[in-house]
Amino acid sequence: MTATDNTLFASEDRPVDLVPSRYALRIGDIEAMVISDGVLPLPTATMATNVAPSDLAAWLDDMCMPPDAFDWPLNVMAVRSGSQTILIDAGLGGQFPGFPRAGLFPQRLQAAGISLESITDIIVTHMHMDHVGGLLVPEVRSRLRPDVRIHVSETEVAFWTSPDFSHTVMPAPVPPVLRTTATAFYNAYREQLQTFEHSREVAPGVTVRITGGHTPGHSVVDLVSGDERLTFAGDAMFPVGFDHPEWQNGFEHDPEESTRVRIGLFEELAQNRGLLVAAHLPFPSLGRIARNGDAYRWVPVIWDF
Repeated sequence: MTATDNTLFASEDRPVDLVPSRYALRIGDIEAMVISDGVLPLPTATMATNVAPSDLAAWLDDMCMPPDAFDWPLNVMAVRSGSQTILIDAGLGGQFPGFPRAGLFPQRLQAAGISLESITDIIVTHMHMDHVGGLLVPEVRSRLRPDVRIHVSETEVAFWTSPDFSHTVMPAPVPPVLRTTATAFYNAYREQLQTFEHSREVAPGVTVRITGGHTPGHSVVDLVSGDERLTFAGDAMFPVGFDHPEWQNGFEHDPEESTRVRIGLFEELAQNRGLLVAAHLPFPSLGRIARNGDAYRWVPVIWDF
């Protein structure tokens, strides 16, 4: 570089995606990849709706986070088990003008060498727009195979026929968009839906199970092979939840049940020492859980390749 250069890459050499935003790992015989769909700018007030604003402000300051708004990470996963390629959640999609830095999983999936045409199964943890919106992008829908199987709990599908937002604390424009997106997803894919009551083994070692809480039909996905395991926890937990598992998120449709589910999953993971990935933890969102008095401690994995 010359003294006048102020970027690492000359324009003609600049990668399309400076940060690849994918992290590959193995869970025994299962291949897995965490993929960032981007970030969602949201008000910090949604992170904790049952505590004094001063308590949340103190936590944000202690975590070196901005006081008013933050970039909420959004992660999905791709999994290969046996002959099946499974997508876990599908991100936001590009149809929401207020979120220009989300909806990136299709190109990042392609950059990782995984074609949309190769996906045999999709697991939807819940039907919020940042988990199903990506499936409504025309370029995505047209490339998915017509016999793709989409796994979502019966309870979740039933809930979105007449959703209850009475216990949520969301920005006012959000609930109507959540309703219309969930309806559009159901109408587009009703023939491909494979609903389950409690749990289902989607592929060898890949099981989705209902937890409820965040939405009535919210589910998590367990990858288990040999002595290794990973849980994709969807929206069961957020960054503040480790220090304050009792703090409730504004997007939770049943805050009290969400607290119970969150603590139950933390306890489960602290005991089995399995890996955790969640939709809204900072990318690559991969670590383990340890107890820390009455709360919990996030233990990030050491990067490996």
